Amino acid sequence: MTNLPPLAEQLRPVDFDDFVGQQHLIGSEGILRKAVESGTLPSIIFWGPPGVGKTTLAHIISRKLKKPFFTLSAINSGVKDIREVIENARSSGQNALLFIDEIHRFSKSQQDSLLGAVEKGIVTLIGATTENPSFEVISPLLSRCQIYILKPLDESDLRIITTKALAKIRVLTGLDIRIREDEALLRISGGDARKLLNALEIIAGVQNPQDDIIEIDNKTTLQIIQQNLAMYDKKGEMHYDIISAFIKSMRGSDPNAAVYWLARMIESGEDPKFIARRMLILASEDIGNANPNALLLANACFDAVHKTGYPECRIILSQCAVYLACSPKSNATYMAIEEALSVVRSKGDLPVPLPIRNAPTGLMKNLGYGNDYRYAHSYEGNFAEMEFLPSKISGTRFYDPGKNPREEEIRKYLKNLWKNKYQY
Repeated sequence: MTNLPPLAEQLRPVDFDDFVGQQHLIGSEGILRKAVESGTLPSIIFWGPPGVGKTTLAHIISRKLKKPFFTLSAINSGVKDIREVIENARSSGQNALLFIDEIHRFSKSQQDSLLGAVEKGIVTLIGATTENPSFEVISPLLSRCQIYILKPLDESDLRIITTKALAKIRVLTGLDIRIREDEALLRISGGDARKLLNALEIIAGVQNPQDDIIEIDNKTTLQIIQQNLAMYDKKGEMHYDIISAFIKSMRGSDPNAAVYWLARMIESGEDPKFIARRMLILASEDIGNANPNALLLANACFDAVHKTGYPECRIILSQCAVYLACSPKSNATYMAIEEALSVVRSKGDLPVPLPIRNAPTGLMKNLGYGNDYRYAHSYEGNFAEMEFLPSKISGTRFYDPGKNPREEEIRKYLKNLWKNKYQY
């Protein structure tokens, strides 16, 4: 097994009919397939999770259209590389295909450098991204592209790929791999064909075959993947486990663990904007009004990371992660909206009390809209007691301030205003 070529490359399909998954795009009636077969492919962006076929589809399209094909990776390509490719495409004398992997990592100036060539038809762009292109691709470029959404592979897709992989291994090595249980294997893959094939390679590579037979069950899968975690995670394969450990370390107020898991993600090449975005969520979900500055710092961190990128942004990410880990914690505002949503779903659309309804017309005023409304700033302390909730849920407390100094002040303030109404 040590000399086995990477399965992901060995099994890369060369035609739509061999492609597994994404039938909404490349099935017999798929919109992408029809566009390619008609020869009128516009510039496109593939948006979807890792390992679902974005790069493979780009290569299939290039074979189908038989046009000059250029590739760039946003990780290691700059404006100079883009201009060089565009010049080569222009020299070819025909419309060329330009595939850019991880296009969301291109800066604004790098994306700007593509506009002229795309608009003039020198290149047809095929971009691939795991991030929402609405946020990560500049508007002028986005308006010139058709967005195709790729879905995670389902269990049936993954089992088809597994069958193909086992057949390929048998041809290449003579090994007969028999899968007795595949639940752990499918769970580890998470809808990602590359992760599935990498896991199969690792498992088959460390097993000792008996009479050229290797048997795989759930226990074996989990044991081997855990033992080979470093190898498996080298390119971010344990993506969700690592980000989970990072978030839980900050939630658990452990800055040391938070920085360690941050380093693991940085070393594996994780997108820094993904890390910053998760810290932005944590600042509100797990810290909230116990330290409102946490949300401000996390938002500033996201903005700064967007402007700087690696390697400098590692310092900004570390500062923010340590600050969030060391902040007092409260999930009170998170629980408040969850409880309010639960009431909305169970009680339906309860009527707005008449005093706080909008009354833009005379008819509405005659119906009592806005009557008896008390303008808070006209009263002492900028507060006038009145009912703001529908009568059926009057007195319901959604926000229960956390037990921390900042929110204890909020509790005291609300109790002073509302007395016993909300039981603060």
